[in-house]
Amino acid sequence: MKQIIKNLEYQTSSKKIEEITNDVEARVSESKISNGLLNLSVLHTSCSLMIQENADQTVLKDIRFFLDQIAPEQDYFHNTEGPDDMPAHLKSMLTQSNLTISVRNGNLVLGTWQGIFLLEHRISNKKRDILFHLIGD
Repeated sequence: MKQIIKNLEYQTSSKKIEEITNDVEARVSESKISNGLLNLSVLHTSCSLMIQENADQTVLKDIRFFLDQIAPEQDYFHNTEGPDDMPAHLKSMLTQSNLTISVRNGNLVLGTWQGIFLLEHRISNKKRDILFHLIGD
């Protein structure tokens, strides 16, 4: 049994949904672990992770539209960092901060049209950290 724990850093831009599948796959490949489990944890409360379709970019546009509709910028009690502060926390609460993905034969087990995405919910550019924890043989 072997474990790999590392920090992945990403620079995000305004409310962008960024695909990180290729980067995560490269880290799994580097690990030389054939079979196991990967856990990804975003270490922030105003961005999130998701597994979603990566073949049609309009899916991502519709997801962003939906999140902006369900958690709009408006008057909230918590607005310490601006009008996008609390909506970002709500969007993060509605999505995921952790993903667990199987690794088989050295590859992520994802469906044909699935990719891993980092969702930035803030307007300003941010440095985001994701903990990469892979365990297996």
